[in-house]
Amino acid sequence: QVQLVDSGGGLVQPGDSLRLSCTASGHTSMNTMAWFRQSPGKEREFVACVKWNERVTYYADSAQGHFTISRDNSKNTVYLQTNNLKPDDTAVYYCALDPYNRAATEVRSYDYWGQGTQVTVSS
Repeated sequence: QVQLVDSGGGLVQPGDSLRLSCTASGHTSMNTMAWFRQSPGKEREFVACVKWNERVTYYADSAQGHFTISRDNSKNTVYLQTNNLKPDDTAVYYCALDPYNRAATEVRSYDYWGQGTQVTVSS
């Protein structure tokens, strides 16, 4: 069984940065890890993902050049560096793990999820 614990959210002002972290435990080899986010009244949406080899990454258009995903396999941890945050980035951010390493962007492709960490961007 895989468990994910994500953290790093908070209340920040527009233009600030945050680094979100997610650590996996259990059988975690050869997987894709991803970040999704969900705002009130909206569906959960893909933000970014990184394959096991750490070099293959994909981003949503809204995240390109704005967020950076990375992972440290020695720590079973994935990070999301969020820069120049805007009010539209306000959401609960969830990390997710696909044990088949498919680098997918759909919610249904991910079998395991963190509990979510709240990011609020407000002046």
